Amino acid sequence: MEVSSEPPLDAKSEVTNQLVDFQWKLGMAVSSDTCRSLKYPYVAVMLKVADRSGQIKTKCFEMTIPQFQNFYRQFKEIAAVIETV
Repeated sequence: MEVSSEPPLDAKSEVTNQLVDFQWKLGMAVSSDTCRSLKYPYVAVMLKVADRSGQIKTKCFEMTIPQFQNFYRQFKEIAAVIETV
């Protein structure tokens, strides 16, 4: 997963982008030129984000299953906090 050099987001930060689309798929790498049998599951994610001017940018990335499980746990925590507001 890509590591951001931006400062962490806090509650006072001004959000300047809007999520337009979120797509995902579960994939399985089965082989490569150096390994005949990988059997390596991953989650591929594609985000479409609009900036203030309306220009849409697409960001794609892949996560291992442990990375996705962490991502999912964080979203569950966000949902729990939102329910208390």
